[in-house]
Amino acid sequence: MPKILLVEDNEMNRDMLSRRLIRNGFEVVIAVNGQEGVDMAASEHPDLILMDMSLPVLDGWDATRRLKANPATASIPVIALTAHAMPADKEKALEAGCNDFDTKPIELPRLLEKMKALIPGSQ
Repeated sequence: MPKILLVEDNEMNRDMLSRRLIRNGFEVVIAVNGQEGVDMAASEHPDLILMDMSLPVLDGWDATRRLKANPATASIPVIALTAHAMPADKEKALEAGCNDFDTKPIELPRLLEKMKALIPGSQ
């Protein structure tokens, strides 16, 4: 069962998405700010990280840069989740080191396809 680290500060978004992921066969661990996400990525070794970009303490852009700069977490795929759907936002996420980008509100079938493409052996 692939382990997903969901980094999301909005309780309603977190609850809804984590329940939907669990129903789809994922183990979900949760961080509520960017620093907690960076710390949990190192301790939990998730198969993939879903990273909200607008986070307290450390935003998703900086959290992703730190994850990609650390050899222990650099290979973990990161999908940016953001309500900002402009092309420049996608570019900024990819420049920060995100492997993919998805917009809120989440369309679960589309997100699951992106996740499957990035999680080794889940095709």
